[in-house]
Amino acid sequence: MQTASKKVINGWAMYDWANSVYNLVITSTIFPTYFESVTGDGNDQTTNDHVVFLGRSFVNTALYNYSLSFAMLIVALISPLLSSIADYKGNKKKFLNFFLTMGSLACALLIFFTSASTLYIGIVCSIVACVGFWGSLVYYNSYLPEIAAPEDRDIVSAKGFTYGYIGSVLLQVICFLFIFFPQVLGGDKDSIVQYQASFLLVGLWWWGFGQFSLSRLPKSVPAGTGDLEHHILSKGYRELRKVWNELKHLAKLKRFLFAYFFYNMGVQTVMLVAALYGKGELGMPTTNLIVAILIIQLIAIPGAYAISRLSSVIGNMKALMICIIVWIVICVYGYLIPAGNIPQFYILGTVIGFVMGGIQSLSRSTYSKLMPITRDTASFFSFYDVTEKIGMVIGTLSFGIFTELTGSQRSSVLSVMSFFIIGFVLLLFANNTRVKELEPTAVDSLVSEPT
Repeated sequence: MQTASKKVINGWAMYDWANSVYNLVITSTIFPTYFESVTGDGNDQTTNDHVVFLGRSFVNTALYNYSLSFAMLIVALISPLLSSIADYKGNKKKFLNFFLTMGSLACALLIFFTSASTLYIGIVCSIVACVGFWGSLVYYNSYLPEIAAPEDRDIVSAKGFTYGYIGSVLLQVICFLFIFFPQVLGGDKDSIVQYQASFLLVGLWWWGFGQFSLSRLPKSVPAGTGDLEHHILSKGYRELRKVWNELKHLAKLKRFLFAYFFYNMGVQTVMLVAALYGKGELGMPTTNLIVAILIIQLIAIPGAYAISRLSSVIGNMKALMICIIVWIVICVYGYLIPAGNIPQFYILGTVIGFVMGGIQSLSRSTYSKLMPITRDTASFFSFYDVTEKIGMVIGTLSFGIFTELTGSQRSSVLSVMSFFIIGFVLLLFANNTRVKELEPTAVDSLVSEPT
């Protein structure tokens, strides 16, 4: 196949520009610190603040992690069925539009989360926004093998992440101006209007640029024929079962997914809890925490391209293994770093940023290379997505449980490190697996594998 036109590639990458503002503002920086502040007791000397939700008392940071776990579980349960139906009907753009609209609207509605008394609004909207973000990525990612030739997928995937980092940093800077200069919105340092404006702006940005991306994406070709209207659920499960049967005979792809399950569990957990860890465990002032997050985003841009180039020299699998080793070192350093040491925290953020973009981008393109040539791209990427989401459920859930059991987030870092170690061993095993030529049960033929 040939790579699509520059217009299509840029349009596809623009969805990363659109939705990455959620990942940065809502999950990584402003909303986590806002959530901790709104649900806390206002006393900086308190180690753990508690909040009551659904009749049970939770450590507020643990409750935040649990809500993310629940959202990931919802995505893991619904995305395989929805993606198989989208493949069959050829309407991935409609599903993508549905999830991005739902997620962006939930972000905007966070303006009504103003205190602990409206905690349910904050929890529900953050869950819905999370489902919208990750649900839309199933369809976004599945476009990659449709618009890029195998030899171009590493660089096209990196381009998407780069657009995402640039777009999210731009909006993040605007939001920080609101936070540091609330008077431009008629507020002051004790008001919340600056946070409300940030949440509303995220929703508008995500939806607006998402619509632009949709206008550039090609219409998908239906993978099925016949009438689905009266058997939509049963047909969706049959399509999903068909892909699973194909995966069972694609040894290298299946083993890569097992490795990805563990090492990405560690990556996503670090990304989701980094802000709360820096503020709650290391005692980083909000200003320094913001600087560190910006460093991570900016360093991730050259990191994504550098690791993409590295993969072209030594192969995808070996490049991923190098990234995982760096992540293990990050966990050790993060566990040992003393509280209040700002320079070391910046160093930690710099290293995280460099490998964060690279490992995500390279994982996506590696999976697309190992996929067979098929029109069921969304269904295949649903397995990739489910692997990611179940891992995130376990990762964030275990982090929250360890925090509640030990009273410290620092010990939870060790559980994250174990995910990377297991993932490295499994990836080493996958790398030594050879693809059988012309496997009779696989759809069509396999594209060339990364070495």
